[in-house]
Amino acid sequence: MNKSKTAMQQQQLEQIILKSQDDLAYTDRKEFLFQHAVLCQVYLPYRDPGDNVTDWVRQQGKAFFGIQCTKVINPETGQLDLTLGLPFGPKARLILTHINTLALKQKTALIEIPNTFSSFVTAMGLSRNGYQIDAIKNQMARLAASMVTIAFTHSEPNSGTRAAQVDSKIINGFDLWFPKDQNQRVLWGSTIKLSDDYFNSLMEHAVPLDKEHLARLSNNSMALDIYSWLAQRLHRISKDRREFIHWQGLKEQFGESIVRLDHFKTHFRKNLKMVLDQYQNARIEEDLNKGFYLYQSQPPVAPKLIATT
Repeated sequence: MNKSKTAMQQQQLEQIILKSQDDLAYTDRKEFLFQHAVLCQVYLPYRDPGDNVTDWVRQQGKAFFGIQCTKVINPETGQLDLTLGLPFGPKARLILTHINTLALKQKTALIEIPNTFSSFVTAMGLSRNGYQIDAIKNQMARLAASMVTIAFTHSEPNSGTRAAQVDSKIINGFDLWFPKDQNQRVLWGSTIKLSDDYFNSLMEHAVPLDKEHLARLSNNSMALDIYSWLAQRLHRISKDRREFIHWQGLKEQFGESIVRLDHFKTHFRKNLKMVLDQYQNARIEEDLNKGFYLYQSQPPVAPKLIATT
């Protein structure tokens, strides 16, 4: 019975998201992308953590995210002895939003993709130069070769606290090596297979983000993370109250590898300004040197279509 109810809820949400996507039933008729709600709270590394780091774990409030390298076959040795490293940086984040969006739009975990890699890069708003293509290929391969844990707890009326957890790959099927044709165009397979567990979790917990905003923040991991955090958080705050986030909590969430709090404050304020230049409806106010007050705000992609139960 619970399984059927869950399937029905996912189907209802799928219809809402996809009808909104097809009909552009969002304010200002904006183009939008999707990120998983957990990855709007806990994040991939900002920079390459190095070949010796094969596990990455972060927790923020009720959200938990972990990622682990797996071995892939080495074409030179023919053995399962190659580690590609953990995905990191802004490009890994952008890749996920575009893959998520294709999956939701096409209503399947087996998603069709453009027949050239350069087309995929262009769709992300990036230039099709050799550096960009190589960087995206590298991050895509790292994502494909990693296992993830996505978990969170939440309270339900009259039901107590519920925990949900997904342990799987994000991408189940993918060509890691990108052969070239005679015209030197970088080709890849026509499909990407997401794991069923990740796809089902995404269907239930997808957060829409403004595509133009992401494009303008596309070179900055912290700015992308602050933006996605505010996008999923602010609209859920009650109208009659505000929430306070102290500086130490912000540092724990966004201050990867920044040791000193005063240095983090400088970085955070700079990146927050970049975010607010894009997400202008965000209502966030600093209590100087103490932290920030968050107020209910219209999300960057505000749905007109409301789910009814």
